[in-house]
Amino acid sequence: MQERIKEVAARIKELREILDISQESMASDLRISQDTYRRYENGEEDIPASILYEISRKLGVEMSILLTGEAPRMHYFTVTRKGQGVSVERRKQYKYQNLAANFINKKAEPFIVTVEPKPESTPVHTNSHPGQEFNLILEGSLKLFIKDHEIVLEEGDSIYFDSSCDHAMVALNNKPARFLAIIM
Repeated sequence: MQERIKEVAARIKELREILDISQESMASDLRISQDTYRRYENGEEDIPASILYEISRKLGVEMSILLTGEAPRMHYFTVTRKGQGVSVERRKQYKYQNLAANFINKKAEPFIVTVEPKPESTPVHTNSHPGQEFNLILEGSLKLFIKDHEIVLEEGDSIYFDSSCDHAMVALNNKPARFLAIIM
């Protein structure tokens, strides 16, 4: 996994340098500290999927190029077989599988996300990114924290929200929760 983090970081650095964008500008646009950005780009720290998505937008490339080093090739459709999505383990508490990594010019990023249960009932870290997000619970139960709201979602429930608001989630009942997340 550490090697994969370094490969993604190297692709980001190379593209940023080709485009003549400074690390300071990237950090500012991503609303993170310059130190945090440098750790991401040096492969010293895992990059959250939401930040990776914003980096891809800033660099003008598909997120899959950063993840795999290959350009998407599909123009009309792409099929992702069960369990075969491109793995994006960008946050320790969540596991992501990108379901459309091979489609060109996506208007949204669809993921299957797995949240493992933890002893804490409240999240340690929140997340935010520009845009909107749709989540549909496929398995388990999830407590979603959005700003000062706590919402419990059960299998089959869904939520659509402004993802620029601080948000996080925890799996409930000591079982993993899986959901479809579409980031727009």
